[in-house]
Amino acid sequence: MTATPAGNCGSTAEGAEPAAAGTENLVSIPRNGSTPVDLSEASRQLELAIHDARVAFDCIGLEHLEQAHESVITARAAIDSAETLVRAALTTGQSVSPDM
Repeated sequence: MTATPAGNCGSTAEGAEPAAAGTENLVSIPRNGSTPVDLSEASRQLELAIHDARVAFDCIGLEHLEQAHESVITARAAIDSAETLVRAALTTGQSVSPDM
């Protein structure tokens, strides 16, 4: 997913391509005792969600509602992904070190 820079609602990101069909749900929740979940990816997804929410805010202000809607959807997808990763970490009993 390539995000549109804030304040640039009218243009598309260079090199942006749609996701391949069937790749929407690639995160699975591991069972206890399996390898640790990479929580830095959850953090990265939340940063993407913040960015997409800001883009949506800017687009609404510029009355580019279609772009705002797209950014809201991608923000929600990033939040859902982060939630899945955190849930997986909780399921495995993984502890979080404070140096994240």
